[in-house]
Amino acid sequence: MTRALSNTRLLERGLGDWMRARLPAPLTELVMFCLKMLWAGLFGGALLLGMIATNRIWQSDWPIARYDALLIYAIALQVLFLTLRMESWREARVIFLFHLTGTAMEIFKVNAGSWAYPGDGLIKLWNVPLYSGFMYASVGSFMARAIRLFDMRFTPYPPFWITMVLACAIYANFFAHHFLPDIRLALFAATVLLFLKTRIYFRIGANWYWMPLPLAAFLSSVFLWLAENIGTATKVWLYHGQSANDWVSLAKMGSWYLLLYVSFTTVTVVFRDALMRDHRRP
Repeated sequence: MTRALSNTRLLERGLGDWMRARLPAPLTELVMFCLKMLWAGLFGGALLLGMIATNRIWQSDWPIARYDALLIYAIALQVLFLTLRMESWREARVIFLFHLTGTAMEIFKVNAGSWAYPGDGLIKLWNVPLYSGFMYASVGSFMARAIRLFDMRFTPYPPFWITMVLACAIYANFFAHHFLPDIRLALFAATVLLFLKTRIYFRIGANWYWMPLPLAAFLSSVFLWLAENIGTATKVWLYHGQSANDWVSLAKMGSWYLLLYVSFTTVTVVFRDALMRDHRRP
């Protein structure tokens, strides 16, 4: 067990014992679930707070552009997480993969006119501030940390190569639909058919629970859609024809649902030990 995980276990055990002595058992489990989820999403939450804070205070005549300040802030967060061992190097490898795939998509989509980054910044690559890669990385950070914190197991898991093919097809469609027919309906169906029987087993204290993987992906897409509205409301980026006062289209929730399968498959490249081919309860 890593030092980070050991410290987390000690903190969780102490907090759990304190609450179990004061709250009914079902309520204790619910509170622990929420706290674990918040802890898993700490990196993404800190990024959202950075967006909100800089949107309120930043001035156009300041010597550093807002996007560049957000990039420095995100890098500092990453260094802090690794230094304090709140994140393992194993998880950092996942985040690096998200940077690569996320930044590549951003460059294509921005130059295709899907959305734009309206602010100024010196550290941009083809009109895309490098800060954007950390927004994708925050999704990977959440997944990797959640798998560790909840001792997640995915069972029965389809053959890994099939999940890779599906993830590549989803990722490619985000580019190809600009030139070819959009096949996202078929991809939606494929995710359900492939993962219909897959359960996510997770542990809170000594008790195990489970949830169907497609349901978890849908619920996650709702929260990501809400987070995306914070991003557009704070003018970090805007969709084509959108103002900061407009809600993001609900159709984007479907895009996030599909992208989550790409994200999940990316995470499993590193966390293969959480996947089980047969239907076994941990």
